[in-house]
Amino acid sequence: MVETTRLQKLYEQDLVAWCDDTAAKLKAGNFDEIDLDHLIEEIEGLAGRDRRELKSRIRVLLTHLLKRTYVKSPDNYRGWEITIREQRQQLRDLLEQSPSLQNEVTAIFPKCWNEALATVKEDFPGAEFPHEWIFSRDMDALLQEKLW
Repeated sequence: MVETTRLQKLYEQDLVAWCDDTAAKLKAGNFDEIDLDHLIEEIEGLAGRDRRELKSRIRVLLTHLLKRTYVKSPDNYRGWEITIREQRQQLRDLLEQSPSLQNEVTAIFPKCWNEALATVKEDFPGAEFPHEWIFSRDMDALLQEKLW
């Protein structure tokens, strides 16, 4: 009981120290000394973090693809293209590290699209944007095709 209380306190006060302690216990095979509830919470949190990152990067990519494709502002093209390349590379890295995230793209795409569209409409009220994404939703296409 004292060990459980100490682990809970460590988790609440110093997450890095708790992680180091937990990793050491796992390596040593001391499984009965592990703060299992918080370990489960942290593992679930990692998956959630990756899902949030996927959604955020797709939203940023769509926003910049919309700007580069539909906003007539040559002075901004280079910056938008740099952001597009960076988001594409980060998405490739994320999907390489966690290929199962590929299965989530179809489900999150509509929300990412709507948020990206709302952003560009607010930022560029004079520009005309399509009401629906007219290009391929295939992730390989999103990560490679030049749409402008």
